[in-house]
Amino acid sequence: MSERKPAKQSRVPTTRVGRLVHLGFTVGELAVGGLAEGVRRATGKQPEDAVNMFLTATNADRLARRLARMRGAAMKMGQVLSMEGADIIPEQFSQALSILRDSANTMPDSQIRRVMGRAYGKGWEERFERFEFEPIAAASIGQVHRAVTKDGRDLALKIQYPGVAKSINSDVDNMAMFLRMAKILPVEIDVKGIITEAKRQLRQEADYTIEADYLRTYRELVKDEDQFIVPKVHDDFTTKHILAMDYVTGVPLESLGEEGVPQEERDRVGKLLETLLFMELFEFRTMQTDPNFANYLYQPETGRIVLLDFGSTKTFEEDFVDGYRDIARALINDNEESVLHYAEQIGYIDPGVSPAHAWRLLEMIQLICEPIRKDEVYDFASSDMTARARDAGMEIMMKSRKDELKTPPPETVFLHRKLVGSYLICARIKARVNVQELILEHL
Repeated sequence: MSERKPAKQSRVPTTRVGRLVHLGFTVGELAVGGLAEGVRRATGKQPEDAVNMFLTATNADRLARRLARMRGAAMKMGQVLSMEGADIIPEQFSQALSILRDSANTMPDSQIRRVMGRAYGKGWEERFERFEFEPIAAASIGQVHRAVTKDGRDLALKIQYPGVAKSINSDVDNMAMFLRMAKILPVEIDVKGIITEAKRQLRQEADYTIEADYLRTYRELVKDEDQFIVPKVHDDFTTKHILAMDYVTGVPLESLGEEGVPQEERDRVGKLLETLLFMELFEFRTMQTDPNFANYLYQPETGRIVLLDFGSTKTFEEDFVDGYRDIARALINDNEESVLHYAEQIGYIDPGVSPAHAWRLLEMIQLICEPIRKDEVYDFASSDMTARARDAGMEIMMKSRKDELKTPPPETVFLHRKLVGSYLICARIKARVNVQELILEHL
């Protein structure tokens, strides 16, 4: 076994009660912090960019630390929130939560040994020539360790945190309660459908045999696409809570946004990612819906992109995909009546809403689909589209009747996460892409 470098470790709370206590402490800390912030504001010491008493930098730090220790579904929801960016939630809050996109606390060695023993049985160490206790990555559902088998295979073992699968329902419910309390989720909107879909998707992510199936499927789907690498699954080391796959090297994808990288390479990679997005939706109808930066690697020597983590993969029905094909055509043709018609079919607009509300929703759809609406190169890094979308969203909230406000259809939630995440990745690597040119191939 290899020696590991010191890392920030904490035991994963494995019982529902233990996880509820952790989140309870978080709620208590935020309540105290919010009270203190209220006192400061009462005395005139209010930050110019403050939104409400809970969304402060100090409270964001508290929340990020708690979620990094809890891991599981609670941390996953924090990751999703952080991806909204500083144009949607306060910048300091977004920055604090951004640590959840890259890593979580790691399990102590004693807990790793117990998890490995439960998966492989007593004497599990004898199956490996080398096992590295220091993880190469740690995320919300599990952490990844490099290992070499007795027969010489170089593997990446994704090891699930204990107790995560059993706590999904309670984690999601408790986090939703917290987000309501912090006024991040508007109280007027019914989010039951989204919460149900989040639980369903997270239960899928917690079963690594399902992820292994998607990994094999996706590897087959892109086998003729030389620019992408999908690791191979090793069935004899894969269980419901451990996923064994090839160990693949690469550098963080966001390194393409660093100084000195040729703009042509940034554009090439951005075009590849957007091309893959449309292939997933319109051709494969199978999409990896968690575009976390940590789920991609870049190989500078070959220019290839390594695709990792297929736990959050979703398969779409043909009718669902056809609806997006129809609305994309209408947006490109600037046919507003057709956009409204297909938006109603998908479920974005309810029949009978006021014309003013329908028009505001139309403008929002046109805005967020800005990259595909014009036949020109879109500069993701210089775009202020997310800021304009935030302002448009606030206008909808303020000017619409309460009965007109609704969440998107639950089945669209994870597609939206992919669309937003892909936009943010292209912005981070400073890519410029003619997106309309790419989507037209599928319409």
